[in-house]
Amino acid sequence: MASRFNAGRTVAVVGGGASGLVTALALAAGGLHVTFVAPRRAPDPRTTALMDGSVKALQALGVWPALLPNAAPLRVMRLIDGTRRLLRAPEVDFRAGELGLDAFAWNLENEPLLAALDAAVAGHAGIERIEASVVTVTDGPDAVRIELDDGRVLNVALVAAADGRNSPCRRAAGIEMRMREYPQVAVTATLAHARPHGDISTEFHTETGPFTLVPLPGERSSVVCVVSPREAEQLMALDADAFARVMERKAHSILGAMRLDSPRGNFPLSSRTATSFARGRIALIGEAAHIIPPIGAQGLNLGIRDAATLAELASAAANSGEDIGGASVTEAYERRRRADVESRSFAVDLFNRSLLSGFVPLAGLRGFGLWLLGRSPLLRRAVMREGVGPTRDVPRLLAGERL
Repeated sequence: MASRFNAGRTVAVVGGGASGLVTALALAAGGLHVTFVAPRRAPDPRTTALMDGSVKALQALGVWPALLPNAAPLRVMRLIDGTRRLLRAPEVDFRAGELGLDAFAWNLENEPLLAALDAAVAGHAGIERIEASVVTVTDGPDAVRIELDDGRVLNVALVAAADGRNSPCRRAAGIEMRMREYPQVAVTATLAHARPHGDISTEFHTETGPFTLVPLPGERSSVVCVVSPREAEQLMALDADAFARVMERKAHSILGAMRLDSPRGNFPLSSRTATSFARGRIALIGEAAHIIPPIGAQGLNLGIRDAATLAELASAAANSGEDIGGASVTEAYERRRRADVESRSFAVDLFNRSLLSGFVPLAGLRGFGLWLLGRSPLLRRAVMREGVGPTRDVPRLLAGERL
């Protein structure tokens, strides 16, 4: 069975996570026919902080009003040196108001995020949804042939591969990953607490990595606790009450007594970047292209920038009568996404290594840098602007413009 759409203007989006759903909506908003291929998804207990540019993109796609009631603003980002080293950095606050923003980001649980994106995809006339898994992907000079496990065969002009870190589409394209493993594990959970968070995201720097509390609606916060593999095992083995007490202690009781309010998760930290973000008629989106440790909330925000960039390029090609999966599109996608992804990967890696290192001069440099940020409004605003999102080559959707 073939797709109901003409292959020459059809993009197959493979992968049912948030990056894939946003990609499908962005491409359809650009006037392209989208075949969205993904099996039924499992529940996702994690949370996501959407930066200002991602919020603008979701506003342009018409999804943000459904998400806002479930989102909490991050108006202040507080960094606290919780290490016991000789040279410690001063506490620094970053305030969204300094940039004229209501909030740096909005944090929400993944289930309402995915539900709203699912509903938007289901309601879009330009998106054909197929609940199936990909069996084979064959890239050809004029089209990509996709065989599904339900027997269907698709022929499309372009594949947007948002099929995760073990992406079958990436393997089919022959694209390899550069990998770096860290001696750390991130333990994640949602916690209810006795005191209000005040829309403040607090990040404690420790010898094993950051311990971050990110506001959620009500008196709740999501926590990302980066520790050694051994400590991660110990934390996962604790009962709910004991786990909450340890989290309260790590948070220096700034939010009062805590209670576990979600299942716990844990995953080893690594950094992975594809050697190419596109090859032939296959473009990689989200974790199929890049994985960054959960420091600075870069993960899904990078994936949304991938989606916005590919949609902008492919829709422009279609409007000009050009091949939407041709080299002019995929080469431009590679060029435009490479600098953003690699610069942020480098910054996160450098920061993470500075926490793990006991080398005194390196700790001193990190502390001096944070001291400068605290003392210099000009420098602080420049760093905040880059942290919120790219200031150059910004996709139109991230500026809040429709395609």
